[in-house]
Amino acid sequence: MGRWLDGRGELVVHGEKEGERDGERDGFAVPLEMATSYRARTKGLLGRDSVDGALLLSPAGSVHTFRMRFPIDVAYLDRRLRVIAVRTMKPGRLGLPRLRSRHVLEAEAGVMEGWGVRVGVRVEIVVE
Repeated sequence: MGRWLDGRGELVVHGEKEGERDGERDGFAVPLEMATSYRARTKGLLGRDSVDGALLLSPAGSVHTFRMRFPIDVAYLDRRLRVIAVRTMKPGRLGLPRLRSRHVLEAEAGVMEGWGVRVGVRVEIVVE
């Protein structure tokens, strides 16, 4: 867990606890783009007008939204892919570094709540 290549995959959002089955939330999946090289992480969502699903930046402990065209939801993940913080950031902001953060998920503002991405939830990265 934790070493991927640039490319596409799927983000699977699990429940609050391992093996939780609340039907609707456990196993909820969205398209995922992975940015793991320095070049891909640096570019991130810059120059885009939207994102289809989510973007994973790995490794990453903080993000910024300078020169971005739209607000985003940001989820900070620990080494076990558990969400440790979720924030919505407007363009032109600098996010605070999160000490335990190893990976960061970015998506259009407002969508992560609907996906069930909140503090304590575990996500899974499925590579295509």
